[in-house]
Formats: sequence, structure tokens, C-alpha cells
Amino acid sequence: MLVRLRAFVVITALSLMTGRLSAQTAAVTVPALPDSAGWGVHVLTVARDPGGTLWLGTYGRGIYRLPPGAPDWESIRHDTTASSISWDFVQAIAFGTLGQVWYGTVGNGWGLSRDGGRTWRNWTFDQLGPEWQYVMPDGIVVRGDTTVVATADGLQITTDDGEHWTAVGDTAGPPARGPADTALPLLANEYIRRVAADRRGWNVTTLRGSQRLRHTEGGWRTEPISVAAFPQANAVLIGRQQYRGTRCGLRAAADTLPCLRHNAPVAGSPKAPRTVWLRRPIARADNAFIDQTYRYGSTMGGSFQQHQGVEFNNPDGTPVMAALGGRVVYAGPAEAGAKTVAIRHDTTVTSSDTTFRLFSIYYHNSSLAVKVGDRVKKGSVIARVGNTGRATNDHLHFELSASPTDSIGAIVDSLQRFPRYTVNPELWLEPLPGTGIVAGQVLDAAGAAVPQARIYGLAKREPSETPFSFAETYGDKGHGHPLYREHFAVTDVPVGTYTVGVDIAGEKVYRRVTVEAGKLSWVIFKP
Repeated sequence: MLVRLRAFVVITALSLMTGRLSAQTAAVTVPALPDSAGWGVHVLTVARDPGGTLWLGTYGRGIYRLPPGAPDWESIRHDTTASSISWDFVQAIAFGTLGQVWYGTVGNGWGLSRDGGRTWRNWTFDQLGPEWQYVMPDGIVVRGDTTVVATADGLQITTDDGEHWTAVGDTAGPPARGPADTALPLLANEYIRRVAADRRGWNVTTLRGSQRLRHTEGGWRTEPISVAAFPQANAVLIGRQQYRGTRCGLRAAADTLPCLRHNAPVAGSPKAPRTVWLRRPIARADNAFIDQTYRYGSTMGGSFQQHQGVEFNNPDGTPVMAALGGRVVYAGPAEAGAKTVAIRHDTTVTSSDTTFRLFSIYYHNSSLAVKVGDRVKKGSVIARVGNTGRATNDHLHFELSASPTDSIGAIVDSLQRFPRYTVNPELWLEPLPGTGIVAGQVLDAAGAAVPQARIYGLAKREPSETPFSFAETYGDKGHGHPLYREHFAVTDVPVGTYTVGVDIAGEKVYRRVTVEAGKLSWVIFKP
């Protein structure tokens, strides 16, 4: 589909002449990206193919393509045909020497086109199984006939455009091949953060540091390296200026202003949160960051069912720890066969004369280390990360329930996808150092909650492999904290001041929010 646009952005550049900076208009014009909602198009990756065509991968908008001299962006989206791209959350694009175009997604594998993006061959769940779905930012690298795809579950390597694959992982968990003929346990850790080619091989950074992967006469080998070199990601030279992908589109690298720049009423002052009693169920040495794309109560922009927990993406075998002390009340298979642990904690919360007991629940484990009746302390290892049950990668699905009843069936039910008393863990977990919590309500003119509204303007860098674009208010399956009754909550927000906005019945409403370390900033949106 060709997106027709009348508005154009004229790109200007500064050139260095005779030791002085002078303004000069670059001989480049780039059409504006389509943005019917008016919040900007979140560009996750920028690349230029050998023919000069610009390619942008975006958050939820698929791929945009701009051939040299073209007045309009071409839109490449996921649809019901088998030859479209598999998913509209694209954060890796790379090119082969024979016109191949590769793309990788946040959560649904990757694909290859041999005809300039008109049709695609995809590798998704049917080909990959319950792993390999999360391609890292700019995580596809091509050199010669070799293509390396870096994921949260290791590397997949092909030398014949996907006819055959070699999987490269670690030794911590069971070997996973996906589409590969061979699985090699060569990495210190299978959770890839970055990958790049150099003249001696492939530099790979994981949760356990960096290695160089090389192909020798004896096959694939690794060697230690102290510092891995990586090119600048998500950036491209247009005219004489560097441009980068941002949450609000393609912008000059020198433009570091926030996307939303409106004057707005100031939200309440940050205050100490009431119930941050829990530690992370994953150690800081592993990936203790919460998946930013599929938060509690969200739908990933309408892509999934409402989410009743939060995710910690980690390799299989990663230790899972009790977030708070208590007694194990469930240990076994739960929804869709996920190996699950539930702990009833000793602490309670009282609101409106009702006492709520706190339960934490840990899903998708590969193995369990506790049984019903065990007493556990905060930080005790209770399980190991896996992908059992309904999962598309190795991860811990972490739930909390604030329940007025002691009934275990109300907390864990193999037939119930939406437990009735779940609450957002982001209001109970201690924020990471240098960050705070933003929470609040979104109300329409009559004072009613607005479900699945998107809150824009917060900026979070980590974890980059699951990029943050917007928060969502809860739908009918989400529940507010007994003491807050919030409609959304986001933790680990870096300290600073943000202009945040939301659309309420066609009207954009803005607020100015200040975040302080370890504190909660409360904000109410209402026309």
C-alpha cells in the first residue's frame, strides 16, 4: 500500500566551512511519516539498502520504505496473507548482496524478501517453536553469504538464505534448535544483547559479557574479547546530517528535545510508594528488567489479550526467586500446562474495611524447586525459567493477586486465563536505582475510567530489546491496587521531568510529571 502524503519535512544541515559553522539547506527532502493519531511514529530501526532506499522499522506500524527521489513512503504491513511480514513491531532490517531484505520483530520471529519487499518468507512459531521469537535491536547482520539472527534465545545462522540453519546457544538449559539442523552450546549466555560483524568474525554481547564467534575449518568456535565494537545503531546519514529513529519519528541526531513539548498542568509531587515490599524475582546479574511491550493490563496496542502479569525475559534455567517470604500454596502445572509456583505471603493490605491477602505467582518454569507447604524466604530460589505452557520465548511470567479470600482456585486455575484478583506488580516491586514509578487515572468528562487508553511521553531506555512506546490503561480484566485504584502504572522510569499525554474522546490532554528516585508520581488525566 502506498501512503500518499502532502506534507513534507525539509531537512536542513549545518556544514563546517573555514573553521566556522554556517547554516545551509541540504539538497534532501523527506516526506513526513503518516501519523493519523498525532503522537508520532515510533521508529525502532533505520537502514539504507545498496540502492539507496531508506527502510524504517516501527513499533506497531510495520515497515516504511522510501526509494531515492520518491515523494511518498511505501507502507509494508502484516496482514492475513502468508507472504506479508509476520508482525508490525520491527526493530531489525538488513540487506544481502543479491538484493535480499531481512527483517526481525519484537515477538514474532523474522522474515526474508527477494523481491524488494513485495512478498516475504517468514520464520515464526510454526518454524521456530516456543523460542527464538524476540529478535534483538538491529539484531540481523549479513556478511557475504552468511546471515546471523540474534535473539533472546541465542543465534540462528544461515549461509543459504534460510534453507538450513545452525543454532548457537549456551549450556545452561536444554538445547533448542528451532529450525536448525545443529545446535551448538558455545555462548556464555544465550540472551543476546548486541551483535556485529568485524573482519575476524562476529562480535556478540550477552548477559555474561562479550565473545567473538568465528567460523574455522573445524566449524564454529568462540574466543574471548575484552571489548566488543559495534556500529552506531538505529541511525543513518541523510544529506550531510545524521538521523536517528525516535519515539516521534525520524529526527536529526542533534535534536534531543522530548517528543511532547506542550505546556501542561503539573501533576502531584512524588511521594513515597505505599507497598514496594517485593524484590525482583530475577537477580540483577540476569535480566531484572520488566518487558516494556506487554505490561500488566495492556494489549500491546490491541495485538494480544489483556495481560494479567509482567514478563521477565531470561534464558531457560535462570534462577527464579521468591519476591517476598511466605508459604508455597501451589506447585505444579497450571494454565496450558505451565509449571507454576504460588506463594501466600504473610503481609496483608486493608482498604474500605476489606483485608486483602497478597499472593505471588510464577509461571512458565522449566523446573520447580519447592513443593506445597514449604516456607520460603525473600530471595529463595523456587524455580528455573522456562517456556512451559502458552509461551513464545523463555521467560518468567510474574503475577500478583490481592485477594479477599484464601481460596487457591481464585489465584491459580488451569482453566481460567484471567484470575479474578490480579493486581499490577509494578506498584509492589522496588524500583531500580535512579528510577521511580508513574501511576494514575484516565477519566472521561463524566468521570468514568477510559479503558485501554494510551499514555505517551514517558521515555525509557532499558531493556532496549523490548522497547517502551506508550503505557496503556487497564481493560475490564485488570484491577487497581486496593489503596490506589489506579488505571495504569509504570515503574523503572528514569529520574526527570516529562510531558505526558493521552487522547480522551478525541481531545488530547497533557500533564507535566516529575519523577524522583524511589518515589511514586501520581497523575490524573481528565478533559
